[in-house]
Amino acid sequence: MALENEIQQKQFTSENQKLIINLIFTNNWLTEKIKDLLAEEDITMQQFNILRILRGSHPQPLTTLTIRERMLDKMSDTSRIVDRLVLKGLVSKKTSPADKRLVDVSITEGGKRLLGKMDKKEKLMTDISANLNKAEMKTLNALLDKLRGAPEVEAHQHE
Repeated sequence: MALENEIQQKQFTSENQKLIINLIFTNNWLTEKIKDLLAEEDITMQQFNILRILRGSHPQPLTTLTIRERMLDKMSDTSRIVDRLVLKGLVSKKTSPADKRLVDVSITEGGKRLLGKMDKKEKLMTDISANLNKAEMKTLNALLDKLRGAPEVEAHQHE
């Protein structure tokens, strides 16, 4: 459905204004869809993000500082979220042998099982983008990167 119909606004002061409102609206729409999916597993988007980061680095543990740098939501209280994941048995943490001031965090078998279960729900995630073909997805990814001022990534051109 067109943005104008979704928010019941017939016109915008400029294409720039419409773009920004459309991005905000789409972000909120997407966030709600993903939250619903994650709620079935009793985890938040930030917890899911941390689990995916840790799975990607496994078996190498990461410090909470490194996790924070890699998170999608830079405002997250990483230490608090990690503590909640520890309580759920999805990650473990221990003092870093290299620097006693740091904490190393690793994904547990339980965390890997949960992500494996989420991977099987990938169809639900791909359904979100089902209205776009692969070429449109590549174009949209490139345009979003460009919007954020990111240099053109070689991978976008060759996939």
